Amino acid sequence: MDKIEELKYNEFIKENKNKFNNEQLFQIEKGVNSGIDYSIYSRPEFTYGQMREIRLGLEKGLDVSIYANPEYNDDQMIEIRKGLEQDLDVSLYSNINYDWTQMQEIRVGLKHNIDVSLYSNVNFSSDQMLEIRLGLETNVNVSIYAKPEFDDGQMCEIRLGLEENLDVSLYASTEYEYEQMEQLRYGLIEKSDISYYANNNLDVDQMRQIRWGLRKGIDVSLYNTPDFNHLQMSQIRIGLEDRIDVSYYLNPGIEWQEMENMRFLITGIR
Repeated sequence: MDKIEELKYNEFIKENKNKFNNEQLFQIEKGVNSGIDYSIYSRPEFTYGQMREIRLGLEKGLDVSIYANPEYNDDQMIEIRKGLEQDLDVSLYSNINYDWTQMQEIRVGLKHNIDVSLYSNVNFSSDQMLEIRLGLETNVNVSIYAKPEFDDGQMCEIRLGLEENLDVSLYASTEYEYEQMEQLRYGLIEKSDISYYANNNLDVDQMRQIRWGLRKGIDVSLYNTPDFNHLQMSQIRIGLEDRIDVSYYLNPGIEWQEMENMRFLITGIR
């Protein structure tokens, strides 16, 4: 810094030193050394992290007035600063109600030239925003799942199904958890009749046992009921695949270990 600036800075420190901690003073000194107008951020209400982001913006000639506001935390300031550096319309996400991860998803969408209005909703988490953004980038019909009632996992399964040209209407329902959706999606990929297990009363492990049975071409109608747990289903499925008479243990009241013993016995007799 030149002599005049040094005198101004020393006078400023003399008058205000007790208002700032050492980290804040460090950011002010860096601003002085850079020749920028450090008075814009040399306010006690700014943390050193906020000061740093304003300083970096000033050093790059950005309009920091857009985010030089103590209500933004330093992470939010980073996202707005990055948007300004990338010449993006930061007004589309410089909303104090967005956390920095939401801001990031909108910024990345703007950078990729997609219609961020389809997900710039404070009711969407950043993970939900990500799934909508990914769908927009692959040109699928995101309106099917761009709804706050779907969590990000459900959105992901619907998006993947759309990208795979599947009939997602068969599972795009909030009644299914994302792992159940995944099993239904796999079934569609395998060209199975998922109506045998498209039942939200079946847990994901039960669905998997039915899907595996369909893939093997066995009669899953013998066990596709919530009355059997997935371990029991497994014993029935294996028995059907081995072409044995499972009627001997086709009973929800029989524990899976007993089913297994009976299956081994029948297999041995055969």
